[in-house]
Amino acid sequence: MLKSRRGLLAAGLAVAVVGALGVASTLNASADQIAGSDPIASVDPTASVDPTASTDPDSSAPDQALAPAAPADSANAEDIETPPPLLPWGAHPEEVSVGADGASSQALRLGGFDAAANDTSGATEPVGRYAPKGRWARGNRYLQTETTDIVPPAPPPTASAPAPVPSGSPGDPTVNFMYNVGSQAAESDGVYTNVYIAKPKLDSADYHSLGEMALQSADTKQTVEVGWTVDRIVNGDSDPHLFVFHWINNEATCYNGCGFVQYSKTIKPGDTLAQDTTKKFGIQYFNGAWWIAFDTEWVGYFPEQLWNNAGTKFNRSGMVQVYGEVAASTPTPCKRTEMGNGVPAEKKDSPSAYMASISYLNGPTVDMYMRTSTPVYPLYILSTRSFRYGGDGCPPPSPSPSPSSS
Repeated sequence: MLKSRRGLLAAGLAVAVVGALGVASTLNASADQIAGSDPIASVDPTASVDPTASTDPDSSAPDQALAPAAPADSANAEDIETPPPLLPWGAHPEEVSVGADGASSQALRLGGFDAAANDTSGATEPVGRYAPKGRWARGNRYLQTETTDIVPPAPPPTASAPAPVPSGSPGDPTVNFMYNVGSQAAESDGVYTNVYIAKPKLDSADYHSLGEMALQSADTKQTVEVGWTVDRIVNGDSDPHLFVFHWINNEATCYNGCGFVQYSKTIKPGDTLAQDTTKKFGIQYFNGAWWIAFDTEWVGYFPEQLWNNAGTKFNRSGMVQVYGEVAASTPTPCKRTEMGNGVPAEKKDSPSAYMASISYLNGPTVDMYMRTSTPVYPLYILSTRSFRYGGDGCPPPSPSPSPSSS
């Protein structure tokens, strides 16, 4: 039972960080960007997207905020506050291109920007928020349902569409989690991939639709996640936003906080991302911390001490997963909540969302096992490193009966 998980971790979680500066991890020789042999390279995933479609205006997020956590020992924290000299994909870090504070995801795309602050408050630190989060584990086990005391807020109204009344009931509604996933048991120092950032439709009674990477320990009890999410509980609007998350001993923490340490001065978890674009997301272990990369920057890190304080050690992956996830009030959110960009991933040349050219740092050859947890969101395998995913949440049509012979 979720019950907002306020008791799991204190808002001001103290982080004692130890370590010393070391040497950056060496890239896996097989790691690369979207390979020319990948069918995805020649496909325009935005072909079915209407760039003139209206977007919801930004609004302040509901009152589920937590105070950002800060390291308790600043002297020790300095030992790990310097990221690897190169991003996981081998490039030198550069500042992402940011638009005006409060800009919508569509405005960012049309203006050629990568991201923008979610509001105009001028805040430079991410704010942790509790909300439902799904989880996939070893052995094809995954979180299917849970109850929560959080009720999704209605979308902000627009000039042409007043705010609808949420169809969810108060009390303890059930959250249904659905996934399209690629996974592999892989010991590595990190992972990165090309991720298509979409703006899926999210019903007023549903919780989120997202795309992410999850790097886990071998027993899958410890997890670091990064991706984009459409989640009005966490972000207050219907645009895609950058998020980070982590699990300790199978216990969920919170979005964008609970020990996450901000590093970048231009982009932070919770910021709005340009929709209908493809960006690199990465996770890399370096000098006592799991660092998060987005596009051209290091965003920040989760200190390894978060897990050490809980009696475990987590400094190398044992399982890597890349997936789309929907959290809905019903297991069949047909035409209500979309995964990816809402286009069913039914064929190779579909303009649906994708995860492409998944790569490891100092890990094995990528050979993902790809599948879906539900037929309402199909998945199409492009290669051992790339797949298309998502759809509109509707069951596949029944096959037409064969004509009877006369």
